[in-house]
Amino acid sequence: MKREDGIIPCREDCVYTSCYCEENVWKLCEFVRTERTAPLEELFVVFISNENRMVPLWKQKSGRGDQPVIWDYHVVLLQVGLQTDPLVYDLDSELAFPCSLQLYAAEAIRSDHDIRPAYHRKLRVVPAEIFLLNFASDRSHMKNPDGTWKMPPPPYHPIHTAESHMNLDDFISMSPAVGWGRVFSLGHFLQRYMRNPSPPAASCPS
Repeated sequence: MKREDGIIPCREDCVYTSCYCEENVWKLCEFVRTERTAPLEELFVVFISNENRMVPLWKQKSGRGDQPVIWDYHVVLLQVGLQTDPLVYDLDSELAFPCSLQLYAAEAIRSDHDIRPAYHRKLRVVPAEIFLLNFASDRSHMKNPDGTWKMPPPPYHPIHTAESHMNLDDFISMSPAVGWGRVFSLGHFLQRYMRNPSPPAASCPS
């Protein structure tokens, strides 16, 4: 069932597998492309990570109280329309679905100012159409050395292209010379996509 006020299904009706955020977002983009619920050019896939693959995010379902979750990377969907404020779709967040970018920045991302440099966030922004055409994952990053799964995989077949079965690292990488899309510092991302980029400072992750 599609939301009356949104472009994708209600949160409980979305395709979702815990710890496979990149595939969850791929499925959201696929839904919009198939159902034509919004212009695909309004949608951007945002990978949040850094060189150390340690990035704090707040208001995550797997968090405890007001403590951040330290992800190696996280992926959300950003909708940027001409008539509305940007919206964030994060299936792992406790915030509304979708959530305004302004609220998501203030409550979930917060600020790098009081965070140790090793935790500073960068964001790779990839147009949804490019993501759908190029992303591939054989899910090998979710396997232990003995071949068992760290977390159960999605029930559908792995996503691949004619050219690749695994290029997830190219999307997680925050090197501008690698992969698709454009890499931003947190400050530059907020300046680019948010009208009033002034989220509050956050405490240093423990």
